[in-house]
Amino acid sequence: MKIIVCVKQVPDTTEIKIDPVTNTLIRAGVPSIVNPYDAYALETALRLKERYGAEVLVISMGLEQAKEALKECLAVGADRAWLISDRAFGGSDTLATSFVLSRAVAWLSKELGDVGLILCGKQAIDGDTAQVGSEMAEHLDLPQITYASDAELSEDGVLVKRENDDGYDMIKTKLPAVVTVTKISGETRLPSIKGKMRASKAEIPVLTAQTLEIDVEKCGLKGSPTKVKKTFTPVRTKTGIKVEGKTAAEAAAGMAGFLDEKKLV
Repeated sequence: MKIIVCVKQVPDTTEIKIDPVTNTLIRAGVPSIVNPYDAYALETALRLKERYGAEVLVISMGLEQAKEALKECLAVGADRAWLISDRAFGGSDTLATSFVLSRAVAWLSKELGDVGLILCGKQAIDGDTAQVGSEMAEHLDLPQITYASDAELSEDGVLVKRENDDGYDMIKTKLPAVVTVTKISGETRLPSIKGKMRASKAEIPVLTAQTLEIDVEKCGLKGSPTKVKKTFTPVRTKTGIKVEGKTAAEAAAGMAGFLDEKKLV
């Protein structure tokens, strides 16, 4: 069986910059990493590979630089990787992104066959929408389970340990299925020297809108119903009171008097 893992390359910085014209993230020149939740999804796939002999395929939608993220995935044990990239995909919101990714999954299923499980991180740390995985399931008309912290395969489906507010549920569904992964137990693995060497030599095919036979009206800014009207950096003001030059007892007494005066206590 083949497992497809969707990963996203995200900015490794808190200094997010927005293009004032398109209102999209400026990614050029910004240090990037594999989205942490996608790394958990990949680790889940690799554990399933070790236990059941599955083949792990990784896909990512992004610019040419996203190949580096895919090579990181190959270095830790993924078998093959594809970059989904086309100028027509630029500016896609979650709905358009999920549509493109679903077409890539459908294409790989047709070309390679035996795709049983699609894993995604529960959300990306740059957008925090937690929508793409679920929307992919809808586009593909597949069952989905969200917030998985563990998974097991069986002859007739996948059994998932799903986090909830009070603990967890054990949910089973037939395959093929889409599962979104949250933080898992244990650490994600590090690449070996052999893995890094293999990844550095790997050829990563690029899937375009033409390859996937995608109607470009359904992706990019044209296919995105979500529109960013305005972006701004919040103004941070400091209104606190700093007590200096006093002992702890004097500072505490002064603070108590201040709170009493303001009728806060």
